[in-house]
Amino acid sequence: MNMGRVRTSLQWAILFAVALVCARAQPSPPAPHDFEVLEKSILELQAAMHAGALTSRQLVELYLARIAAYDQPGPAINAMVATNPQALAAADALDLERRARGPRGPLHGIPIVVKDNYETVELPTTAGSIALATFHPKSDAFMIQRLKQAGAVVLGKTNMHELAMGITTVGSRFGQTRNPYDLDRNPGGSSGGTGAAVAANFAAAGMGSDTCGSIRSPSSHNNLFGLRGTQGLSSRTGIVPLSTTQDIGGPLARSITDLALMLDATVGVDPADPVTRASEGRIPKSYRDALRGDALKGARLGVIRSLFGTAPEDQEVTDLVNKWLATLKKAGAEPIDIVIPGLDDLLRDSSVIPAEAKFDLADYLARHPAAPIKSIGDILERGLYHVELEARFKTRNAVEKRDTDQYRRALVKRTATRHAVEAAMEENRVAALLYPTLRRRPARIGDSQGGINCLLSATSGLPALAVPAGFTDDGVPIGVDLLGGAFAEAELLSLGYAIEQATQPRRAPFSTPALVSGKAPRPKSWKTSLLLEDGGRSSVDWVYDPTTGGLSYSLEPSSAAQNDLLAIWIHRGGHVKSGAALHQIAGGNTPPRGVVNLSFSGRADLTSGQLHLRTYTARRPGGLEPVPLVLP
Repeated sequence: MNMGRVRTSLQWAILFAVALVCARAQPSPPAPHDFEVLEKSILELQAAMHAGALTSRQLVELYLARIAAYDQPGPAINAMVATNPQALAAADALDLERRARGPRGPLHGIPIVVKDNYETVELPTTAGSIALATFHPKSDAFMIQRLKQAGAVVLGKTNMHELAMGITTVGSRFGQTRNPYDLDRNPGGSSGGTGAAVAANFAAAGMGSDTCGSIRSPSSHNNLFGLRGTQGLSSRTGIVPLSTTQDIGGPLARSITDLALMLDATVGVDPADPVTRASEGRIPKSYRDALRGDALKGARLGVIRSLFGTAPEDQEVTDLVNKWLATLKKAGAEPIDIVIPGLDDLLRDSSVIPAEAKFDLADYLARHPAAPIKSIGDILERGLYHVELEARFKTRNAVEKRDTDQYRRALVKRTATRHAVEAAMEENRVAALLYPTLRRRPARIGDSQGGINCLLSATSGLPALAVPAGFTDDGVPIGVDLLGGAFAEAELLSLGYAIEQATQPRRAPFSTPALVSGKAPRPKSWKTSLLLEDGGRSSVDWVYDPTTGGLSYSLEPSSAAQNDLLAIWIHRGGHVKSGAALHQIAGGNTPPRGVVNLSFSGRADLTSGQLHLRTYTARRPGGLEPVPLVLP
């Protein structure tokens, strides 16, 4: 028994109990509304606590206020499935410890969120499924234990694609998570709740898991950095499995430094997970301390063009990545196109998820006698699933045995793919391989997500770092994977750090802005008056909600205007030169009141004064004098 760990646990328990009593007896001062957590890094938050400008309790309260403002109301991101009822007491205990002995390290008192397939003492672990709504193991996953030992506060748990069997983050327990950059699009998956929550600044950073893209896809969709480590870098103990051969947990963050700090706290050998023995002696003392700002200078980056899309809908991402590569070249990198012989054949049918999912989940549930279900078959028989999962669940459940010829061929392909990748990297002398995380933009909610490039890392077991690579014309993020050699995470992170410095890729989503006195910004209301040629007047009452992009209107035309009116349109452009008609708000079958959901460019035009109204009448079908549409 590790007596040092026992003493630490006892000391923590005593501090936690004291903090709980103190919190009940005497509430601490409210969180300072003048401290803004939006886009703050872990080190900035730590510096504020060190300076006495902020406590961990107040920091928890500030993030809880953002969740209360944006997760269900307003943009209704639906990233959070539960907040931790013990988070404030944990923060109080950490504040007491800071005053008594100083911080444990950079994560001391820092709120984080975790995907709902990680076991947590304080909260159920549903894996996004109504079938597991009451499933509550009474222990923490290994990596959650490590985070708590580092002083992190588990603020809450995040939504995920049901049982991790998809990449759009929808499920029967908590429904659909929305992308905070475009509320009509998916946030990636299966760790989409963590991706959306971290992007929306609901916490400093978060934990996800990746079986085939489930960390990297949400990172790409949410303008984040995310790491799928070398198989064996981190423990799988206490994570609801999808495929034990391919499963791995890891962090998502808004910056490389934050990602490195989370990685420092979570990686390492777990005696209960034999695969982690491969990491022994191969992990640096600190990933954060190993970051190099000059890593891009002279770095050869192997661009795998076969993983770029060829369909018309893929061209947008290809163009953005090519533009991004040009920026890296100016910063000193040397991108070169390389070919991995036979890669398409190696990756085809290389996933072991179809063979393992049914059996690995059943084995996991068998270790938990109190689990409310025992198998995918139980879920199907009782109808405990979202309709979008039905076909996949049936396919998974139809597998009769794990050990088949197809499964053995997939395992052989895993080894062959790894050797082929390592040989190509050595032959071309490249520091990393590079390709789009997804070949096309995030799909709209309800549509299938195409273009996933998850297999190369998942099949080879080699690490891949998701890095933001820009935005589409309508403000949706896209990303790239940097894939490296076994346990080359430090080198990948340094490349990511240098890329971050060169490209400054982070942009906060429009839908979750800074709070105002602890609340979401109030919608803006105003009236526009339209003078018609017959002396009549029309007026439009407007309400604009900056957290949804919704522009509500209510038209009150005069009787004369009603008889003569053809249409009223919102146009792009200034007073002198009118641009295209964008949204009709009157005339024809258009109701006199409604909501226009402004696009990325529409929101920018409204805030910059580049929208106006034009009224069209029977006598003036070419339109009357345009009237500016100006926010108050």
